[in-house]
Amino acid sequence: MISSIRGEVLQVGLDHAVVEVSGFGLEVSATPQTLTELRAGSETRLLTSFVPRQDDAPLLFGFAEAGEREIFTSLLSISGVGPRLALAVLSVHTPAEVRTAIAESDTAAFTRVPGIGKKTAQRILLELAGKLVIEQPAEEPSAAGDSAGDSDGAEAAGEQVREQVREALTSLGWTEKDARTAVEKELQARPELAEAAVSEVLRQTLRSLGGPTR
Repeated sequence: MISSIRGEVLQVGLDHAVVEVSGFGLEVSATPQTLTELRAGSETRLLTSFVPRQDDAPLLFGFAEAGEREIFTSLLSISGVGPRLALAVLSVHTPAEVRTAIAESDTAAFTRVPGIGKKTAQRILLELAGKLVIEQPAEEPSAAGDSAGDSDGAEAAGEQVREQVREALTSLGWTEKDARTAVEKELQARPELAEAAVSEVLRQTLRSLGGPTR
């Protein structure tokens, strides 16, 4: 089992990245939020989940934190939930939000995820009830410790951010027109997103959308 990888990012696509490890280029699928934090030519470390498939090539999925991987693997244990759908859940909700939705039996939280209907949402709640508990919040790190990460990860919601969010939405199934409209509508409705990171703009836009149009 491949538990994690570390190496140089060779390429970042709409739904995957290629990371060079010991001379091999490994293709790793990830959420749009994780991919927006990767830069070609830089080094990264990702926690991973290896998903074998009987009729096709195996897939490798990458995660920025252990909580994301735990949610992902828990969702895969549910009949009818594949890796792409599990990844879509993490594209819309943080791990803490998934745990809260499970604890509160919040069906609507899961039906907001593209590809998940009411029956699948109810199955998720039923099978994960009691298995994913709400974690106690960790102590906030000092401002000094966060300054470097903030400067690297947070970008003003300018045209580059809009473009990255639109690309992520089209990769999930929305048309270019609908993606553009959704991003602009969300930025107008939530002015505070003007200073948010790409991942947060994307997450909030996904929450405002229903299923993809194609």
